[in-house]
Amino acid sequence: MSQDVTEIPITPSTPAGVDNPGPDTQSADGGTPADRRGQISWAIFEWARNPYVLLITIYVFAPYFSNHVVGDPVQGQAIWGYINGFAGAAIAILAPFLGAIADLGGTRKPWIIAFTLVMVPAMIALWFALPGDGGIGIWGVALCIVTITIAYEFSAVFHNSMLPSIAPHSRIGFLSGLGLALGNLGGLLILIFMLVFFTLPGNVPWSFIPDTPLFGLDQSLFQDSRISGPVAGMWLAAFSLPLFLFTPDAAKNTIGAWEAMQKGVRRVVLTVMRLKHYRNVATYLGARMLYNDGKTAVLIFGGVYAAGVFGWGTLDMLVYGIILSVFAVLGGLIGGWLDDTFGSKIAIMTSIGGTTVGLLLAVSITPTELFFQPYDSTGPIWSLPFFKTLPELLYLCVVIIIAIFITAAYANSRTMLARIAPAKMMTEFFGLYALSGTATAFVAPILVGISTDMFDSQRAGFASILLLLLAGMAVMIFVNETRAERADGDH
Repeated sequence: MSQDVTEIPITPSTPAGVDNPGPDTQSADGGTPADRRGQISWAIFEWARNPYVLLITIYVFAPYFSNHVVGDPVQGQAIWGYINGFAGAAIAILAPFLGAIADLGGTRKPWIIAFTLVMVPAMIALWFALPGDGGIGIWGVALCIVTITIAYEFSAVFHNSMLPSIAPHSRIGFLSGLGLALGNLGGLLILIFMLVFFTLPGNVPWSFIPDTPLFGLDQSLFQDSRISGPVAGMWLAAFSLPLFLFTPDAAKNTIGAWEAMQKGVRRVVLTVMRLKHYRNVATYLGARMLYNDGKTAVLIFGGVYAAGVFGWGTLDMLVYGIILSVFAVLGGLIGGWLDDTFGSKIAIMTSIGGTTVGLLLAVSITPTELFFQPYDSTGPIWSLPFFKTLPELLYLCVVIIIAIFITAAYANSRTMLARIAPAKMMTEFFGLYALSGTATAFVAPILVGISTDMFDSQRAGFASILLLLLAGMAVMIFVNETRAERADGDH
C-alpha cells in the first residue's frame, strides 16, 4: 500500500470533449511519441521511486525512528508528524511554481535528474541515524526526510508532465496504470527482499532463509532497519537510469523558468477564481482535500502507531507491509467495481466511510483492550515470530480493511472528477485536482503531532485523523454527480 500524494490522473484514451484525439503516430500533446522502450522506461521510474514510501515513510524506518532514535513512541509520533507537516507546507508553497514550469513545457529530465541526485544521498544518510539520538540524530533525520519528501513530490510533478508528450492518446491510460502497477509491485518486492535477507535470518529455522543477514548486518544494532535508507537510495539510483537514457525529453523552452512560473501562477489564480462558476466541482475539490489528507495521514502514521502500541520490530513491520500491499491490489479492484456499479459519489462515500470505521476500530485495539473493552492476554496464540497475540491479529485484520478502502478511494476520486468537470476543461481541472492534493498536505501531520503532544497519547494522535475523514464525508454529501457545463467566456 503506497502513499499516493501526487497521483497521476488517468486520462481516458479519448478525452472528454476531444473529437479527434489524433493517430497513434502522434503524442497526446500533438508531437511525436516515444518508442515503446521510451514509454516503458517512463513507467519504470515509478518502480524506482515507490519503495522509498514503503520502506522509509510507512513500514520500516519511520517506526525505527520513533521507537529507537527518539526513544519514546509517543514523542516519536509527534516529531514524525511535525517533520511531515513542515515538508507538506513547503510543498504546498512551492508546488504551483514548479508545476507551472512543468505545465508550460520545455525539458523535464534535467529537473528529475536534479531531484534524484538530491534524494539518493539523503536516503543513504539515514543509515547513520543511530539509536538514542546518536549519529546524525533527530535533527539530521528531520533534514533528510524533509529534503527527500520535497524532492520526491517535485520529481513526480515533472515525471507526470512528461506523459502527454511521450504517449499517444490510446496509450495514456495504459502507461499511467502501468506506472502505478510497477510502483506497487516494486515496493512489494523490496519489502520481501528486506524480510528474507535482512530480518528473518536468525529468527526462523526455515531452510529457504539464509542463516545470517546479508552483508553481516547486526540486528541487535537495528542495522536491518537502518539499511532501508541505503536500499531505497540505491534502488532509486539504479532504476532511474532507463528514464534518463531511453525516454526522450521535450525541446528546450524558449521562455525562462521565471517567466514560466509567472505565467503558470497567474493561470492557477485565474482557474481558482473561475471556480465560482463551478460550485459543484469546487465543493468536490474541497471535500477531496479533507479526506485525502486523512487518507495520507493514515498511511504515514499507521506503521508508527502499530510499532509503538504493540512494540513491533522490523520483522513484524515488514510482514505487516507485505500483507497490506497485497490487499491494496484488491482495493483497486473493489474501487472499480463500486464505481461502475453505484457511481463515483457512492463509491467515495463507501470508501471513506470504510476507512473511517476501520480507523476507529484500529484505535480501539491495544495489547490490553479489544474494541475499547479490557482484555486479559492469554499469551501467544502460535509459534510464529510475529503477530503472536489476539489483539495483534485483530489489529492486522482491521488495517487490511483500511488498506482496501484507502486504495479504492484513490481510484474513485480520479473518476469522480472525470465525471463532473466540464468536458472541454478536463486538463485544467485535473491541474486543480493535483494542486488540491498538495495545498493542505501539512494539515494532517501537524494535527497528529499536536494531538499526540497534547494528550501524551499515540492513540489520541492517530484518532485525530478521524476529524478530517468525517469532515470530507460531510462535504461530499453536497456534491452532485452531474457534469458541469462550461461557463461563458471559458475556453
